[in-house]
Amino acid sequence: MNSKYLKTTLAIAALYFSGDLYGQKKDTINEKKIEEVVVIGYGKAKVKDLTGSVSVINMNKASNQPVADIGQAIQGRASGVTVINSGEPGSNVTFRIRGTGTIKNNDPLIVVDGMPLNGGLNQINMSDVESINILKDASSTAIYGSRGANGVVIITTKRGAKGGVLNFDTFTAVQSVANMPKLLEASQYAQLNNEMLANAGLSTNPEFADPASLGKGTDWLKALFSPSIMSSYSLSYGDRSEKSNLYVSASYFNQKGMVLNTDYERFIVQLNGDTKIKPFLKLGNSLKVQHDVKKKGEYDVKNTMLSLPTRSIYDENGNWAGPGTNPMLYGDIDNPIGKASLVDKSTKGYNLQGNIYGEVDILKDLKFKSLGGVEVNIWDDRTWSPKYQWGVKSQENSYLYEGNNRSITLLWDNTLTYDKIFGNHHINVVAGSSSQSNQFKYLNASVQKFASDNTQQIDNGTLQPTQHGNMSEWAIMSYLGRANYSFADKYYLTATIRRDGSSRFGKENRWGWFPSAAFAWRISNENFLKDSKTINNLKLRLGYGITGNQEIGNYSFSSSYNTYLYNFNSTYVGAVLPTMLPNPNVKWEGQEQFNAGIDLDMFNNRISLIVDGYVKNTNDMLVPMSVPVTSGYSDIYVPYINAGKIQNKGVEVTLSTKNLLKTEFKWSTDFVFSCNKNNVETINSDTPILVSNTGFNSTIGLIQAGYPVNVFYGYVTDGIFQNQAQIDAHAVQTPGTNYATSTAPGDIRFKDLNNDGVINDKDRTFIGDPNPKFTFSLNNTFSYKNFDLTIFLQGSYGNDIYNANRMYTESMSVIQNQSTAVLGRWNGEGTSNSIPRPIFGDPNQNSRVSDRYIEDGSYLKLKNINLSYTLPKGVFGENLNMVKIFLSAQNLLTWTKYSGFDPEVPVNGIDNGTYPISRTVSLGLNIAF
Repeated sequence: MNSKYLKTTLAIAALYFSGDLYGQKKDTINEKKIEEVVVIGYGKAKVKDLTGSVSVINMNKASNQPVADIGQAIQGRASGVTVINSGEPGSNVTFRIRGTGTIKNNDPLIVVDGMPLNGGLNQINMSDVESINILKDASSTAIYGSRGANGVVIITTKRGAKGGVLNFDTFTAVQSVANMPKLLEASQYAQLNNEMLANAGLSTNPEFADPASLGKGTDWLKALFSPSIMSSYSLSYGDRSEKSNLYVSASYFNQKGMVLNTDYERFIVQLNGDTKIKPFLKLGNSLKVQHDVKKKGEYDVKNTMLSLPTRSIYDENGNWAGPGTNPMLYGDIDNPIGKASLVDKSTKGYNLQGNIYGEVDILKDLKFKSLGGVEVNIWDDRTWSPKYQWGVKSQENSYLYEGNNRSITLLWDNTLTYDKIFGNHHINVVAGSSSQSNQFKYLNASVQKFASDNTQQIDNGTLQPTQHGNMSEWAIMSYLGRANYSFADKYYLTATIRRDGSSRFGKENRWGWFPSAAFAWRISNENFLKDSKTINNLKLRLGYGITGNQEIGNYSFSSSYNTYLYNFNSTYVGAVLPTMLPNPNVKWEGQEQFNAGIDLDMFNNRISLIVDGYVKNTNDMLVPMSVPVTSGYSDIYVPYINAGKIQNKGVEVTLSTKNLLKTEFKWSTDFVFSCNKNNVETINSDTPILVSNTGFNSTIGLIQAGYPVNVFYGYVTDGIFQNQAQIDAHAVQTPGTNYATSTAPGDIRFKDLNNDGVINDKDRTFIGDPNPKFTFSLNNTFSYKNFDLTIFLQGSYGNDIYNANRMYTESMSVIQNQSTAVLGRWNGEGTSNSIPRPIFGDPNQNSRVSDRYIEDGSYLKLKNINLSYTLPKGVFGENLNMVKIFLSAQNLLTWTKYSGFDPEVPVNGIDNGTYPISRTVSLGLNIAF
């Protein structure tokens, strides 16, 4: 592109975005944006004063999505923030802020109305949320010290509005599975089964002598999945006067699962208030009471896919059917539909989260605030499974499990805030203390064999009773301080310090310091730019800080013991044995982060750009210790040690444009881009840490120096052996010449990476990476008169998915149904170079962990499209301030090469019977009185 063309293009863009807005005062237009106030840790700040990296979620756009919880609405709305959803009703989303920083707990700290949340985001009603701010860099999160390493999500619920506003919000949605895997029909499976058994030298099933006569057979997936209804109702009232405000709401949410016998039901009551009882004294509270019921069912997506289409769900008498007497002919999977229907597995939850505060104006510029909070979580688990006899599969005794869990968290924060403006100087200082403690108790029992299914009480069982119970506690004591200084709205400096003491560490390592500093320069207020008609705001930001992570077991530093009973000559003798090797030297996991950013607003704020670059190093990473079995301690329950380093570095971009403003038709665009590179710098051992069991007696995830976290580790395939000569010329895989028991033509050829002539574990290597190269979203909002249309696209690029389902559905080695991919299987030289021969027992281990199951997980989704119409005011009388009707679709379209249910899989990138994301179409109504 030549320079003349570039200058012409920029000039046209400047003319387009400026329009006739230059006829208005620049300062007036810019004032609303720069005076916007956001909630940060232990205080508030104006957007123009921010020195750190903070993403502010646009609640007007996020709330347009009729979703189950806040986490789903946040997805794609903030740069550097990855949200992984699950389609299971009542499940919580998984957050990652700026990559995976540790191999332990990567969940960010969630703070609601000043109190850290122990529960999940599904405990919050979307309609009650006023704002969501996400603190990403260390200069923003260091005020939370040892809990800020993974980022902080600050949620503020609504307070009262002037004039008294009564709101009613509701929607009803239909959910369905967007993509259903294609499996073999009965006739196709019978043909495959005959080949598989014959190749192994075994007798075939006489019932499959004429495969074509069997037709389509049973569609097990269709029996497990069906369209379902999701509905939400919320009623709220808020009012505000000069001295007080009140907000109260009640909401009900119900989500029927797409999977048989799964659903979620939730009730929430919210009460917030503030009152100024004296000119110098203000009191306030936030209170939320929630009750939910989650039916999990006993579904098994994978076993449902593998159930034979030649079997029926019901027998001739209408009862649940089971496999035949010979598992070699009929398989050994019981009836997954019967199990999902009969087993009652549920959780009832009760949550109370509340705080009260008092704020005293000691002096005009000095305030003291004391906040006390409590969070109570109680959940009761219950599983009832009746006895059954389905063919050769049976459960001889009915079974009941009941568990009670209780968690109580107490919080007490005290802060002094000094805020003073004199001349061109602005000083804001916060100093205080915070103490938080938690006690968790559980008690559970189980028993078998009930005389009747109508007597489902623990006391009524007669066989193998068990009971377990325990209690654990943790506490944190903190001292904190932050100083903000600005000069002439041009130069900004922030310094933060926090000292935390945690009960999770021994006395010698209990306390840690977490400092940070940041600087910002608002160049647009310099004399050489302040009169610019093009640049409204230009600010450079630099920040550095250290945060921590203390998410390990409560007692890793000390010895732990358990009691056991041993049988000596028919006499039981009690004993106390150590269960875990203590590590008194374990200490904080530290994370240092450098951040550089730029904020740019142009053409009277019609273009807004935020760019951040960061380097985040996790030092003294908490990793599981290798404990030899000869020590006498468990090698399963192991302590954590500080012995590793992970680095994340990346770039984040948020671009917002107001494309059309001057007519009745308005159009704005938001673009979000995030790129993060992750690498394990060092680890405590030369031996890789293998994680993420596939359930196929193999692990796939790898943590090793020089690679990203959770990369896939396995064998590398090199096509298929087409003839015996190729086998003879290759490294030995399974020795021998017997077609039924050794490597033979039609088997997968695995690469001999170390050239030792034998294919074994030493030939496993890096085969894929679940971490995306970048993620992105594009949101376009159109308005015409009373119509609004929002089109939201969201995607991920460059990540791999390990489709563990295919290890089963393409194995062709056991009596289980397979996917239609095996229709292209090898059946003679040159017929296939990707799908091997079918053979019972898999002598060549064709289904071992390999790159055969690595798929491109990149995707682009039409995440949400929302069309709304606001009725003209006065249509229903003067009492109705607003009536809006909307039609919305979530996950309407997905463009991807991934063959599974959905490319949104768990954060480790492994799809192993995952509950799929739903496609949702909703109709809703918002009314304001």
